[in-house]
Amino acid sequence: MIKILIVDDQAMVRQGFAALLAAQPDFTVVGDAPDGEQGVTLARERAPDVVLMDIRMPVLDGLQATRRILGVAAHLHRPRVLILTTFDLDDYVFEALRAGASGFLLKDAPAAELVNAVRVVAAGEGLLAPSVTRKLIEEFAARPRAVTHQPARLRDLTPREIEVLRLIARGRSNAEIAETLVVAEQTVKTHVSRVLQKLDLRDRAQAVVFAYETGVVTAGE
Repeated sequence: MIKILIVDDQAMVRQGFAALLAAQPDFTVVGDAPDGEQGVTLARERAPDVVLMDIRMPVLDGLQATRRILGVAAHLHRPRVLILTTFDLDDYVFEALRAGASGFLLKDAPAAELVNAVRVVAAGEGLLAPSVTRKLIEEFAARPRAVTHQPARLRDLTPREIEVLRLIARGRSNAEIAETLVVAEQTVKTHVSRVLQKLDLRDRAQAVVFAYETGVVTAGE
């Protein structure tokens, strides 16, 4: 059973999402909060698997709430955070991904897409809304940043794993990576799992951020 916490300042949004998600046989909604401060408290009290997090909220916004929820010690419970936004390229989205969010989805996405997103994120996969993934990555890559050095743990990756990381960072799905590398999709899944494990990353969304932050992939490639 996937436990879900909904954090949004609009009561109708919380109620609508709760009704939709609670109707799924493998979901249970463990609570909802009207602001980030209460969201952080409930996340600690009720240990959800997935937090649906709005960005713009009173008291504490979704970015700060995400940082607090995911900034706990490694041995403590850390849920997956799925950012919900009405803006496909809101600046906060970039910062939320850096803070450790597992992805984002537009609020006007179809109901089936939201349900699928929760399952994907709960399973440990990062999710970037399909309608804006490529554009998001292009915008992220184009933003200037100083890369001083590459983390030592990059040296633990094999040449093939580096290649897979680059393709993940360009927004390629497992099927697309398999086609590019001319290997089985299951082989790609194994490579992706090893990349995340070696780099101590939780999901693909973090891998995208890591690749651009460290210069593994740069704008214009």
